[in-house]
Amino acid sequence: MRKTTPIADVIMHPVRMRIIQQIGARELTTTALRETLPDVSTATLYRHVAALVDAGIVAVVGERKIRGAVERTLALGERMAHVDREELQAMDAEQLRRAFLTYLGQVAERFDESLSSDDARARDYLGFGMTQLHVTTDDLADLQTRLGELLAPYLDPDRQGTRAVTLATILLP
Repeated sequence: MRKTTPIADVIMHPVRMRIIQQIGARELTTTALRETLPDVSTATLYRHVAALVDAGIVAVVGERKIRGAVERTLALGERMAHVDREELQAMDAEQLRRAFLTYLGQVAERFDESLSSDDARARDYLGFGMTQLHVTTDDLADLQTRLGELLAPYLDPDRQGTRAVTLATILLP
């Protein structure tokens, strides 16, 4: 039976945030997830994946046997990785602050990784900026749908000749 733990309590752990970010809008096997997070021990990774699955944030979308072990394929679950409007309303100011700072910490970590890269072309893929939009809540829903459609072709990690980049979004009123 799935727990009804508030989403903020589940995703606030830095390792869980990283798992969610790695899965994103794609499906990953547990082996691929371990490879993307080499600094996280296997036991710790599986414990946090189990908590995310139990909360409905991550779903097991496939399983296959490999040398007697079961490898699972993971994707974002029905609660998704994004805190929705209802859950945002349920968080107090401190929970929101911690969630946001954890998110910013993860973005800063990715930024630092790109700066310390030995790849001379890494900065060709770096960019950041802000733009002010004038929207209604219906506009935001439409924008999110259209962004999802726009980004869909670029979510395939097996596309030839590509490089992984992180796209982070923040909406602030």
